[in-house]
Amino acid sequence: MDEARAREILAGAGLPVAEARLLALGENAVFAVGDLAVKVGRDPEVFERAERELALAAWLAEADVPAVRAAEDAPRRVDGCPVTLWHRLPESVRPAEPRDLASLLRLVHALPEPTGFTLPRRELLGGVERWLRLAGDAIDPADAAFLRERRDAFAPTAAALTPRLTPGPIHGDALPRNVHIGPDGPVLVDLETFSSDLREHDLVVLALSRDRYGLDQAAYEAFTEAYGWDVREWEGCAVLRGARETASCAWVAQHAPTNPKALAEFERRVASLRNGDPEVRWYPF
Repeated sequence: MDEARAREILAGAGLPVAEARLLALGENAVFAVGDLAVKVGRDPEVFERAERELALAAWLAEADVPAVRAAEDAPRRVDGCPVTLWHRLPESVRPAEPRDLASLLRLVHALPEPTGFTLPRRELLGGVERWLRLAGDAIDPADAAFLRERRDAFAPTAAALTPRLTPGPIHGDALPRNVHIGPDGPVLVDLETFSSDLREHDLVVLALSRDRYGLDQAAYEAFTEAYGWDVREWEGCAVLRGARETASCAWVAQHAPTNPKALAEFERRVASLRNGDPEVRWYPF
């Protein structure tokens, strides 16, 4: 979906296209329209996910978890694609920090399973095959085979883990970039990856950020202090970390055909996994 197509769908939903300002174009097209943020789903396949995201927002509101709030409780459908309306957040007062994320995760991890709808499992490795297929001939077939072997090794091992925390609702992409700091404090955004699975999934993300993406040690310690536990103390941490690293490498691969920097980063990541070096720095591209 490009911006022109997204604007056609926006118009079909009865929204003022002339006033719409594009904020993001990725999994969804997101527009600012007055006091609303409007998300246009890329195809009919994501309609059910959009319905679940709105139900989730209502559930979080009932539980008093600070999160984005829906302006309408059902998606509008245009050519099968979902259009969802959200209240725009006030301007950020400062960048979000890991400790802000920890305070929100504590609230989410205290929640029971929702009623009225079912959260999916966190399929961390579910996209690997699609991403490698999209990479095609741009990557070394031996690297693709290596990642498939890693996926096949980690999937059953991760499924057999004994958690330290009680499983239940998780955010699924627990990074500070998914926290907005408004005048009333931290607010959780991007609800699409919400799942029901091991709570440790949300905590491994920051542990990996510390080792691979340059997260400052002091910031990581502030995160674990605010949450109340360091997932690295759990014997299953290495397994979830390995699964997430595998998925992260495969995700980069899909961009290799059109982006030389992505190809170079993919090769860097695969080499670090082949060499068993857990602290080689990974970079955006």
